[in-house]
Amino acid sequence: MSHSAEARTPIVEVENLIKTYGAIQALKGISLKFYPGEIHGLVGANGAGKSTLVRSLAGLEHPDSGEILVHGVPTVVQNPSAASKLKFAFIHQELNLVKTFTAAQNIMLGSNSPENKILGNFRRVPPVVKKVAQRIGITFPLDKIAGELSVHQQWLVSIARALVNESELIVMDEPTGSLDAEESSRLLQVCKDLASEGVAVVFISHRLDEVIEICGRATVFRDGAVSAHLGRSDLTRERLIMGIVGRAVAPGEGRGSQDFSKNRIALDVQGLTRGRSVKGANLQLREGEMLGIAGLVGAGRTELARMIFGADQPDAGSMTLFGQSYAPRSVSDGMAHAVAYVPEERRAEALFLHLSISSNLHAASWQRRSSWRMPWVSQRRTVQDAQKICQDLGVVMRADGAKQPISALSGGNQQKVVIGRWLQTAPRILVLDEPTRGVDVGARADIYSRIREIVATGMSVIVISSEFEELLECDRVAVMSSGTIVGDLVADNVTVSNMLALCYA
Repeated sequence: MSHSAEARTPIVEVENLIKTYGAIQALKGISLKFYPGEIHGLVGANGAGKSTLVRSLAGLEHPDSGEILVHGVPTVVQNPSAASKLKFAFIHQELNLVKTFTAAQNIMLGSNSPENKILGNFRRVPPVVKKVAQRIGITFPLDKIAGELSVHQQWLVSIARALVNESELIVMDEPTGSLDAEESSRLLQVCKDLASEGVAVVFISHRLDEVIEICGRATVFRDGAVSAHLGRSDLTRERLIMGIVGRAVAPGEGRGSQDFSKNRIALDVQGLTRGRSVKGANLQLREGEMLGIAGLVGAGRTELARMIFGADQPDAGSMTLFGQSYAPRSVSDGMAHAVAYVPEERRAEALFLHLSISSNLHAASWQRRSSWRMPWVSQRRTVQDAQKICQDLGVVMRADGAKQPISALSGGNQQKVVIGRWLQTAPRILVLDEPTRGVDVGARADIYSRIREIVATGMSVIVISSEFEELLECDRVAVMSSGTIVGDLVADNVTVSNMLALCYA
């Protein structure tokens, strides 16, 4: 890990990169350099611009203006294939291994090596794979199926694949997010070894202690701009947090206008644990309260929500619902207890894209709409009801109304339909995971207006969001870090700066 990077020529230099999505400016003139033999940290809150920069380097996004220079030469990275030819490698949190292939086969995927022709041969491991495996300390059998490997081992396979392709720049996105302390330590050592061999390593992490430990320099992002370039001697927790959070925000930023402490406890979570993702989480939600859950990537927010709904079962801990023991064994069990959950990935987990708006809207309530007297459901009545619900929710539709495919709607209107679906089940507790992700500003305001109307009826609502500014809408905010609740903010303490400070505490 070099401390004199400026004396050498950078592998990649980014100059005044700008990227805009509609009214949102994701990158505001970003400039930075990545040097060989150096680990360069990228830190910042969710949505600060780190991912947009990386996607630009990977050829997945194209900047509106600015320049990317590779070895001093202005370069346009047209697509991921072009990025690979430039000897860039990107290892994301969601490791993209072929689970039915062996470790060796995954390492050789995409390689231009002539030995790649033996990809289908399970009995032989190419010498180039053995050499790379030895280089980064792989000790497990290379003929082992990838789906049987631990997360740490899968990370090593991904790094080995980058080295087989002789990558000069390796970007690692939250590499230790799913690892325990020992595995994290071993992976950090691999990063140090790569840098000592001349590889430029870009290390993206919310774990500031790791950034301080292994990085030669760090760039801090805030609101699409670089808020700080820190050299090795400047890498302290205080400097990093100041760059991430920015100026102190005066009390009174949040709502905090009503005291819910005397309301009946709707949901009481005690010591809930599941694997490494949730570790002894304690949480209380009161009747008629809008509770926000803040946290960084990998904090365990979605995993906690899925246990509350019954989609996953805890390894330990307990829950009570309105004073009664609550241990849902399935989604249907959660629904039977009047708990509803709107997932983060609406297209993959919530929508039936080939069906109509009406069918999607009533997908969770068909049973309520029929009875033993009338086991069938009137299609005409269903469409009419859907039409009215959509009007109430402010869903913008074509002339054919609720009969049109839901795939024809914008993201914001699709999300309104998903929320409306669960409202048809008359839940007592509604959990919303990233309810406004990927929707425009107008739809976002509509969705939060509707949530406020829901809470006013006495329903208890949990809102999980990576956009901390949105959580200022909430009556109270619980902050989650490393699988547990680390703080509870109420009244004037519900501020973005306080949320971020607890995330990095």
